[in-house]
Amino acid sequence: MSRDQQLKDRWDLVVEKLSNKFSDGDSLDLDSIIYLIGVQELGQLNRAFKKDQKLDLMHIAICKLLMPYGFYEFDFVDDEGWPHYKVKEELPNLKAGEQSVLMKEAIVNYFVETNYID
Repeated sequence: MSRDQQLKDRWDLVVEKLSNKFSDGDSLDLDSIIYLIGVQELGQLNRAFKKDQKLDLMHIAICKLLMPYGFYEFDFVDDEGWPHYKVKEELPNLKAGEQSVLMKEAIVNYFVETNYID
């Protein structure tokens, strides 16, 4: 199986599993999955978030997802339990499609590492 096909199959599995668990079967989009990863990484699962906090959660997720690629490194957790990251390397200029593929690959790797999917 080609690497692209494996990524597609694993991405579809992630979307299916998360959609069934969090959206009554409606397919979650990339941003929704990034948000869920942010909530997971924060670890404060049973609370409501304000709009700016939701953006912060997405930032946490993106940092966590792109850490293995060398773009971010974990810095510290603040007094309210929010993780903070430092930029190690600026992200390259990518076309929208390339950004999407990078994020999907990073998300799939995250869920493989956490044993959510094989």
